[in-house]
Amino acid sequence: MIKLELKNLTKTFERRVIFRNVNLDWEAPGLFGVAGPNGSGKSTLVKVITGLISPSSGDLKLSVNGKTYHPAAAIDHFGFAAPYLVLYDEFTAKENLELSMNIRGLHLDEKYMDELLEHFSLFKRKNDLVRAYSSGMKQRLKIIFAFIHNPALVILDEPTANLDAEGKEKVYQLARKVAEEKIVIFATNEEEELRMCREVIKILDHKPAERAA
Repeated sequence: MIKLELKNLTKTFERRVIFRNVNLDWEAPGLFGVAGPNGSGKSTLVKVITGLISPSSGDLKLSVNGKTYHPAAAIDHFGFAAPYLVLYDEFTAKENLELSMNIRGLHLDEKYMDELLEHFSLFKRKNDLVRAYSSGMKQRLKIIFAFIHNPALVILDEPTANLDAEGKEKVYQLARKVAEEKIVIFATNEEEELRMCREVIKILDHKPAERAA
């Protein structure tokens, strides 16, 4: 059993309210969405969920197989990808992935890594330096980072930025497959992506978030 719960989650910077009173309880399996106008706080919310930044108030917890984790203790159970994340250009794709697993203290499943690289048409380039990658190739590699350690919950912020139609479909295929057993979240305003979601929460400027099936 995998469940994500947010209760009255609020984030402020100085006196500015980024979002307030976000409530949800999402249980696996499923694909879910976070939407809202530009600047409404979508990216900030997913960063709070993954523990990259702390909420100002409210409660957040992830339950995995009967054990409850708060963000600081749940890092191994989260997968996260976003266009603004930084890769090490002086390393190869394989070295980048190995480093991410080493930081987590986890063993790299090379067979699964190769399957993901093949899925995103990067297998033949896995030993090339990332500095030689196009923006689309880098985005595909960032998506792999979110899935490489088989996390219980995967969050993809603007998952198809810089991707062509084929790259987008590769993301959707993998997200749908993983969401058959786990939780996958899209933070997006793309209507095609939101239509794929079982439930969408909309972050509105300075107002409590709205939920839509």
